[in-house]
Amino acid sequence: MADKDFYEVLGVSKNSSESEIKKAYRKLAMKYHPDQNKGNKEAEKKFKEISGAYEILRDPQKKSAYDQFGHAAFNQGGMGGGQSGFGDFSSGFGDIFEEFFGGGFGGAGNAQRRARGNDVRFNMTISLQEAFLGKKTSIKIPSSVECDSCKGSGGAGGSKPSTCPSCNGYGKVRSSSGFFTIERTCSTCGGAGESIRNPCLKCSGTGIIQKQKTISVTIPAGVDNETRIRIAGEGEHGQRGGDKGDLYIFINVSEHKFFVRQNSNIYCQIPISVFSAIIGGEIEVPTIEGKKAILKIPPGTQPLQQFRLKGKGMPILRHSKLGDMYVEINVEIPVNLTKKQKEILSQFEKEGGSGKTHSPKSRGFFEKLRETWKI
Repeated sequence: MADKDFYEVLGVSKNSSESEIKKAYRKLAMKYHPDQNKGNKEAEKKFKEISGAYEILRDPQKKSAYDQFGHAAFNQGGMGGGQSGFGDFSSGFGDIFEEFFGGGFGGAGNAQRRARGNDVRFNMTISLQEAFLGKKTSIKIPSSVECDSCKGSGGAGGSKPSTCPSCNGYGKVRSSSGFFTIERTCSTCGGAGESIRNPCLKCSGTGIIQKQKTISVTIPAGVDNETRIRIAGEGEHGQRGGDKGDLYIFINVSEHKFFVRQNSNIYCQIPISVFSAIIGGEIEVPTIEGKKAILKIPPGTQPLQQFRLKGKGMPILRHSKLGDMYVEINVEIPVNLTKKQKEILSQFEKEGGSGKTHSPKSRGFFEKLRETWKI
């Protein structure tokens, strides 16, 4: 870099005006900016090269020194005894990209931007049925709101801030030492670029006060644990008229006594008598929507067998579809039988031929056992 002529790097002549130099740099900076050339080391090197050249030529004092002494004016131990004048080109980079993107990279434009308010988090616990149906409710949150005394200006009686006399609204002050310019945050306004001569007593000049506010919110059907709902502009108020932050509601769905949720599906366990499992029939099953569904039990239903009720699960968020409901059968074994009942069941077992007809699973199990142990 030190061997290259700065005018040649930017493609301008010594007689070029300040605006011509700035225009040339802007064109090259846009072309070789790292965001436009991800992973391109040559483009990154070129970008640093043109930014370093512009850092010198944009400043009248540095440009004059360069025209008179060349690179020697900025080498360590050279004219002025300072460090390299282009080792840090952040100032030139900020000024030119402020013009491109409206102050997003620093510079005077930033001084006039108001501080955005903080985002606010609110944790809400709802029932599984509320998650199924959705919910409209009101919540109260502690937040910062616009001061009603100064209407957010920070000045007593609503008076507006004035441009800081120390930095002239720039938010930073510069001091020169030889060929170098040092830029610091303005100590008078703290970088805001403006000052309030007569601050509002209620908000101490910030333009905001702490207050609890009530907000109406709508929880959509189908939300699940850790679902995040964003409500724009309902966060804390920015200082002196700055943009409001956002409100984020984090959902926690409490456990249900009967249903277990897995994504959009619902699971439950229903006990039936052994006789219903043997001969079959119909049973009523409660659903998450608060109604009942009819489930047909086929003859010979086995314990823990599952049946699906299509469309009886949870809503799928941001869709019109519903998940399914899965019913697991828990076959109840009779207890406290009378002597006569036991005799009937013994007779049933005898007529079943040791389970060969009515208990196919156990029959298969014992047949495999005999084959394994040769018994």
